[in-house]
Amino acid sequence: MSPSADEKLVTQSKCKGQPHAVAPVVDPSRCEGKAECAKVCPYDVFEVRRMEDADFAELGLFSKLKSVLHGRKYAYTPNADDCLACGLCVEACPEKAISLVNVADAPTRGARRP
Repeated sequence: MSPSADEKLVTQSKCKGQPHAVAPVVDPSRCEGKAECAKVCPYDVFEVRRMEDADFAELGLFSKLKSVLHGRKYAYTPNADDCLACGLCVEACPEKAISLVNVADAPTRGARRP
């Protein structure tokens, strides 16, 4: 169940990060697309959808099998610029596939615009 608008406002008030300083990075070999990150993010940073063919092709064999078993779902971050580093996504991810990194160090995978 997604948080209400009021719950999002309360959560947003707790986020102390600076805009454009930190971005969530999703490990494609760990993400199973369960969407817990999207449910808890007060800034709608995540979009869970079918993994793009180019990203799927870069996975190792075991990760490809795992991805197929989970419907090739993956958490992309098209709104990574809106992240304020509250860390709720990191805590919510059952696969521990998300980390928050300095924007200067963040890879482009998962942060692409659809």
